Amino acid sequence: MEIQALQMTPVTMRATSHLGETVEKPEQKSFGTYLKDALSEVNRLQLASEKQNALLAAGEVQDVSQVIVAGQKAEIALQLTLQMRNRAVSAYQEIMRMQV
Repeated sequence: MEIQALQMTPVTMRATSHLGETVEKPEQKSFGTYLKDALSEVNRLQLASEKQNALLAAGEVQDVSQVIVAGQKAEIALQLTLQMRNRAVSAYQEIMRMQV
């Protein structure tokens, strides 16, 4: 008599739960995607600031405060990006100094 191996199939829940276990979770974004999105936003702010400066130079801006606010947003975003890069490089260097 030949003995058959057990066929294990994964168990899935088919009932709806009131506790939220059956709620489908949205797809998680990767770290690279978040990084790319953040850098795109910084670039967008820089380009908007340059455009406002060009409009100011052409005399087409009525409110100078809009130009200043756009410039400050771009500067703060760039400074934050540089600080994040510096922290990432520092963490990488610290990991490389670890004894294995």
